[in-house]
Amino acid sequence: MLLLALYWLSGCGKADKALPVPALSVPALSEATQPTSARSAQSVPAVTDETVSSTEQSMIYVYVCGAVRAPQVVELPAESRVWDALEAAGGFAAEADRNAVNLAEPLTDGQKLYFPTEGERELTGSDQASSDGRININTADAAQLCTLPGIGTSRAEAIIAYRKQNGAFAAVEDIMKVSGIKEGAFEKIKDRITVK
Repeated sequence: MLLLALYWLSGCGKADKALPVPALSVPALSEATQPTSARSAQSVPAVTDETVSSTEQSMIYVYVCGAVRAPQVVELPAESRVWDALEAAGGFAAEADRNAVNLAEPLTDGQKLYFPTEGERELTGSDQASSDGRININTADAAQLCTLPGIGTSRAEAIIAYRKQNGAFAAVEDIMKVSGIKEGAFEKIKDRITVK
């Protein structure tokens, strides 16, 4: 009888009762502990047509040819100079006239950049300058025209193309008829050019 009472008091004969479990509180996730996908959706800017077009506008394409090691179309940042295009085309070829082109001139998109050889300058350089040192814009080649302030390869080629199509310049002021040469550019060169 005593054993039976002890058995009953110890709880062996009672149905098991669930013990109470304290509730756990889960702290809210901070920005640092949020999943990466949730954070990236908030902080990464969307790529738009404007960002793509601004990237495209920051690059230009220039055709580098003539006396260079690797004539080709090169892609360069928009603020590049002739020197950058020359480097991208492998540098001067052995026969290049290294003083014919202004290496500091800014480049434009779609420009053709021609580097002449020493022989080309000798063949075309006989009647480029008058006795007072002014450049004859009716006979000067691209290399000689490039020695004028503000006249780079593209403008020199435009001058030559204009006189081939329209004949010789009658007066130095006629150079302003060439595309890209306005009054400001003319003021810089008017005392250094001649038509005879």
